[in-house]
Amino acid sequence: MSNVNLNKIIEDFKHLPIEEKEYALEVVKKQIIEAKREIIAKRAKEASFNYKKGDIKAGDVKALYKDLESD
Repeated sequence: MSNVNLNKIIEDFKHLPIEEKEYALEVVKKQIIEAKREIIAKRAKEASFNYKKGDIKAGDVKALYKDLESD
């Protein structure tokens, strides 16, 4: 979305009655929550795939940091 479109949406939003602003806010919050859920689900699927492939590393925090530093 371009800045022009976003600026128009923001400007139009300013002129809405408070009830419509509250409704729009709820819709946007729900869309953000859903987008975050999708990101988490994708990461979980990737983690599960990597686990099944055996492409994971295990250890305590100190060992994991040491491994990261060696890359």
